[in-house]
Formats: sequence, C-alpha cells, structure tokens
Amino acid sequence: MFGLGASEILIILIIAFLLFGPKELPEVGRQVGKAIKGFKDTAEDLRKSVEPELNLIQQEVKMVEQDLHASLKEAEEEITAEPKAAETSPATSPKTGPI
Repeated sequence: MFGLGASEILIILIIAFLLFGPKELPEVGRQVGKAIKGFKDTAEDLRKSVEPELNLIQQEVKMVEQDLHASLKEAEEEITAEPKAAETSPATSPKTGPI
C-alpha cells in the first residue's frame, strides 16, 4: 500500500494515536477515508471526460498518418516510374548540323 511496509504503517498509526488520541482517531480516519475516496472519484471523472477527446485525437492522428503513407507511396511510385519511362522512350539526340 503506497510503497509502505508494515513497520512504516505502524509508526504512522502510533504517531496519529499520540496526536489525536483515542477519541478523535476514528473521526480523523473517516475524514481521511472520505478525502481519499473524493480524490479517486475526481480522478475517475477527469479520466472519463478526457478519454473521449483523447480517442478523437488518436483517430485524427491515425488518419493523418495513413494519408502521409499514401502520399509517400504515390511519390515513390512516381519517382520509380520516371526512370522506366525514360528507358522505354527512344533516345532523342539534338540534331547537329554544320557549324
């Protein structure tokens, strides 16, 4: 629990007992429990509100990535097609006439 061992938890409980006494300790424990529950609930609400927006952003990023890959593939095909077209077309040399 929170990376604390049994001895650390025991020390914390002893200090709490000395600070608050046996009468107030149960109430302090309830308040701490409510605070922790409140933090957890708030964190869960925040996660639920942010998660749909995050999913939309991830979808947009995937679409942009796919478009980029398609554009790169088209450019690669054009580049590889140009030398092939030059190889298949007849070589035209400039006409040289008398100087």
